[in-house]
This record gives sequence, C-alpha cells and structure tokens, in this order.
Amino acid sequence: MADLLLNALINALFAVVEFVIKVVLDLLISIDRTKRLTQAATGSDEIIDVPPDPKPLPPAAQRALAEAEERESARQSSQDHAASGTVQAS
Repeated sequence: MADLLLNALINALFAVVEFVIKVVLDLLISIDRTKRLTQAATGSDEIIDVPPDPKPLPPAAQRALAEAEERESARQSSQDHAASGTVQAS
C-alpha cells in the first residue's frame, strides 16, 4: 500500500516538473519566434531602434519653447502667489 502511495507521489511530482519545464520551453520558443518576426519585419533584431543623436531644434522652435516655458513659469508663480494670499486671509 505504501509503495502505491509513494509511486503516485513520485508520478505527481514528475508531472509537475514536466509541466514547469514545458511551460518554460514554450515561453523561450515564443520569445525566439517574436525576435525572428521582429527581425524579418524591421531588419533589426533589436526591439526598439533609437536614433543615435537627436536633431537640434530650429531657432524658431527654440524661441517658441522658451516663450512657452516662460508663460508656464509665470502662470505657476501667479497660482502660487494667489494660493498663498488665500491662506493668509484665512
């Protein structure tokens, strides 16, 4: 009777180990196939291609960005000032 129980326990343990190994191998195969598909579609095996150097902004865009940042800081400053004024009035 103990032999049957031990055999059943060993078989169950091997079934769990076999299942885990099968899942890991399936996952590795899926990753490999995804990499191959990416390489076939883009010509590169990297997941994301990043340009080596970003292009500098033209002068007009730099001025517009600086003006927008100034407006944002002025708006933030006026909100902070208004918030501190309401706290003092309380």
